[in-house]
Amino acid sequence: MGKGYKILFWLPRILAILAILFISMFALDAFQHGITLWQQIVAFLMHLVPSFILLAVLIIAWKRELLGGIIFLILGLGISPFVFLHNYQMNQSVWMSLGIISMITFPFVLVGVLFLVGHRPKKKQGTR
Repeated sequence: MGKGYKILFWLPRILAILAILFISMFALDAFQHGITLWQQIVAFLMHLVPSFILLAVLIIAWKRELLGGIIFLILGLGISPFVFLHNYQMNQSVWMSLGIISMITFPFVLVGVLFLVGHRPKKKQGTR
């Protein structure tokens, strides 16, 4: 296993973990004054549902790079229009909405591409 293969193996996994942690930070807005601790915990867990889904996709991708890469690509590209429209309605700025897409959905598209690229060398070698 060469150095390039190791980088291609670990890079999408590390980027996916970092992107999931970034998305998880948005769940912290569930903690606010005026509601009980249990309501805050339930709201926090509800806000973490996307992170749990992305973590499940990462677990799939860890073992089956092709399938995981495809799922990450579909999620990243499929959610982008919704994120763009939501943010455009809030701020009326195309450039700001594109910037938000680049921070939220582009990392998952990149991870999907890296998983697919990482799958290619293994396919040529015939190892699993």
